[in-house]
Amino acid sequence: MYRRKQTKNGLEVIVSPMPHMTSVTVGVWIGTGGRYESAKESGISHFIEHMLFKGTYERTAKDLKQAIEGIGGSFNGFTSDEVTCYMVKVPANYLELGIGVLSDMVFNAKFDEEDLAKEKFVICEEIKMYRDQPAEHVQDILNSVMWPGNPLGRPLTGAITTVKNFKRDQLMSFKEKSYQPANMAVVAAGKIHTDKFFEYTSGKFNGYKKKKKMTFKSPALSQKSPRMKVEHGGTKQTHIAMGFPAVDSHMSERFAMKLMNVIFGGNMSSRLFEELREKYGLCYDISSSYKRHSDVGEVTIHAGVDNRNALKSTIAILDEIKNIRDIGVTEDELTRAKEYAKGQFLLAMERTSTRMVWLGDRLMVHRHIPEVEEIVKRIDEVTVENIKEVCEKIFRSSKVNLAMVGNISIKEKDKIKKEMNKL
Repeated sequence: MYRRKQTKNGLEVIVSPMPHMTSVTVGVWIGTGGRYESAKESGISHFIEHMLFKGTYERTAKDLKQAIEGIGGSFNGFTSDEVTCYMVKVPANYLELGIGVLSDMVFNAKFDEEDLAKEKFVICEEIKMYRDQPAEHVQDILNSVMWPGNPLGRPLTGAITTVKNFKRDQLMSFKEKSYQPANMAVVAAGKIHTDKFFEYTSGKFNGYKKKKKMTFKSPALSQKSPRMKVEHGGTKQTHIAMGFPAVDSHMSERFAMKLMNVIFGGNMSSRLFEELREKYGLCYDISSSYKRHSDVGEVTIHAGVDNRNALKSTIAILDEIKNIRDIGVTEDELTRAKEYAKGQFLLAMERTSTRMVWLGDRLMVHRHIPEVEEIVKRIDEVTVENIKEVCEKIFRSSKVNLAMVGNISIKEKDKIKKEMNKL
């Protein structure tokens, strides 16, 4: 599926040839994100990501966009808790141009003072935009409740106060520590000549020294009782976000949690969707997700419901959690979940961009890239007993966290707290 090489200065290079394609997606991955930031630096990784698109000493922001879009390509970037990625998708014959643009952005970004001032305003508007969207804002509240005192509990965009205070020297210093070959990877998937890609990439990223990597602290998993935070607002819906920290002690637990999530709220055939939407008509959309960081994980549930149904919906969610924990899942449910998980994964691997992102995430966050056959095998090995074990481990009243944005009365809030304690 892929070939991997490391250069002398520590840069990881991964190539996944897809000779039947006509395009190639390339990503430059940096091992830094929100978890590496102090409270005063909150949002700095995301801010640096924005600044790299504002121009280099060789290309203006307009030049960067025209270089890629002028050949029918596209480029983008994203910041997460542990990585930042810059990516282009281009016709295969323009691969070298794509790598050239990315390397120029990563190493030669100008950080012009005028652009910096403009981007502060832009990012502050982005922060306000998310805050005005209760479906987004409730997740930020949940993170702060579930991971108190840890960078995982802060928004990746930072706060308006921190963003406004960023100075050019501060941005450059943070970038200098993290944007170095030993903390980077170049990943490509598509129609590509592997040896030529290794050679060209090594040349573009040569000359930059290997430095000590940055580190972060794992959150203290010391929660002993339910946590809840409600933010009142003039919304027509109440947005509910519930979360449980999830630590897997071995690989089988990880795959059991993935399949449990599919059955619980991972698609339109899931229990949450069937019960709350199809059976009772309480919401338009409800779902759950399982997210893994390099050291910890989390299972979260989100729903938007009419204000009058907030109490009933929250209790219904807690009831479904009790059912999957205490009664378990059926063989039929597990079989469908396995086929869904395998199908979704295999279909995703058919796209150059999805394959590149998956390879980069596996390398930079989890430090292990399994073969396709291994993943399919791990999925098939999960049993109903495995799922019951992880549910009993995760879904406990001492681990439940709840965030709500909407019009909740004190009486309703007290009833929800009682139900959380009964979990």
